[in-house]
Amino acid sequence: MKIVQLCIITTFIILISSCNKVNLKKETNQSEKKLSLGDQSIFKVSKATDSIVIDGKMDEASWNKTESRTFNYIYKVEKPSDKQKTTFRMLWDETNLYLFYQFEDKYLTARETKRDGKPFFDDCAEIFIIPVPDSLDTHFGFELNLYKAANDFIYFNNYYKGKKIALKTFNPEFRTEVTYNGTINDNSDEDQGWTMEVEIPIAVFGFLGEFEPVQKGNRWAFLAIRQDRNDIEGERRVTSTIFPIYDIKKDVHQPNRFGLMEFVD
Repeated sequence: MKIVQLCIITTFIILISSCNKVNLKKETNQSEKKLSLGDQSIFKVSKATDSIVIDGKMDEASWNKTESRTFNYIYKVEKPSDKQKTTFRMLWDETNLYLFYQFEDKYLTARETKRDGKPFFDDCAEIFIIPVPDSLDTHFGFELNLYKAANDFIYFNNYYKGKKIALKTFNPEFRTEVTYNGTINDNSDEDQGWTMEVEIPIAVFGFLGEFEPVQKGNRWAFLAIRQDRNDIEGERRVTSTIFPIYDIKKDVHQPNRFGLMEFVD
């Protein structure tokens, strides 16, 4: 009888061990998943039907008809207050792309004031764009903080021997405006949040040559990002994205993680 019981217990332990190995394998595969462009749901960008005023407010009717999406992929969270909501919208017309970010933010924080500095260490809105529907090694980048300090660049992955490089002399003309409800760099109180509205001329994306025209039915690759700094000192940030990035320890410049926007009426 004891021998039978021992056999049953041994078999049970082996089964548990096998299940754990299967679950671990599934978890590992998920964390190492290699996304391809097009795996994510397509983000619809509506055509503006009225004149867009760049004032950090969504007063125009066009903003209400275009798709809005929250950044549900949040990384480097250390505190419950690190998870804060971001809502993103886009519009287009014959001459411009329009971006609108809405940020819930309890602690408004910014330091950078110069162009081509490091606004990504502050509360910062970012977008990376490939003006064709493909995962290329080159993308246009725009990073802007609460002070509207811009870091704009063209980013080259695998430029030489696997190294990356950013062309910082790319300094196009574009417009942006910010509104905020709270006090910047004062964590003695809780803030409500901030908004950013951006107008980027389509012609900017011709800097390197031909690109996919902005018209109904065409698609571009992109990644919209938020850097959220809640501490006055240091450089700790929480990163959130519109599409998932499984290897956030690397960086956010991973075009095979980008999704697609589609221009619609």
